[in-house]
Amino acid sequence: MTSEEILHLLGLMLQYLMPTLKLFGATLLYAIPLGMVVALMKMCRFKPLSWLTNLYILIMRGTPLLLQIIVVYYSVPTIRSSASCPAGLRTLLERVELKGDAGDVYMFRMILLAFVLNYAAYFAEIFRGGIESIPKGQYEAAAMLGFTRLQTFFRIILPQVVKRVIPASSNEVITLVKDTSLAYAMGYMEIMYIAKKQMTTFSSLTPLFLAGAFYFVMATVLTMLFGLAEKKLDYYK
Repeated sequence: MTSEEILHLLGLMLQYLMPTLKLFGATLLYAIPLGMVVALMKMCRFKPLSWLTNLYILIMRGTPLLLQIIVVYYSVPTIRSSASCPAGLRTLLERVELKGDAGDVYMFRMILLAFVLNYAAYFAEIFRGGIESIPKGQYEAAAMLGFTRLQTFFRIILPQVVKRVIPASSNEVITLVKDTSLAYAMGYMEIMYIAKKQMTTFSSLTPLFLAGAFYFVMATVLTMLFGLAEKKLDYYK
């Protein structure tokens, strides 16, 4: 490929970078707080809730993300058309299942839902490990000082948990950057989508190498940011 063609490809990929970043950012925005909720549900003393949470985590971690994307994407029209679907749920699903130009919105919502459900399960296990690593004596000491359970968690436990889970969380976040490429399978127009399309157009592997370079740069930037975050939280040693 000529240098002009490569520059043209770079320009195209920059245009499709925003959908990739949108999916990445939205997944983190919803998956991290949901992961914390799931972690607390798993640690709940109410056994049925804990067992259901364990089942959810097992399914999300035990099946491929691509399969989950496909199932979520096609489940809405299937459930809506089912005769046993309640009228209220059918009305809600009809609002979600947009048609025409708004189909892109539906596609993004369904792909995002699959990503959030998947990554919330992984973050839940990371957060649970971090919470359980805190010595029980800290809870007892906080209670002696008059702290409520909520105050103890947010003022004493959570800051330490954040420090402890950063290394494991950084691995998941970097993996998420690369996993956004799976969205192309449903026609979501991100970097990998345009790379495969241009690979056919130019009959060359260069577009794939350029897409790989984009993912590499994003992963490198995230690695540096997490490294800085770890240094900022060194006072929790």
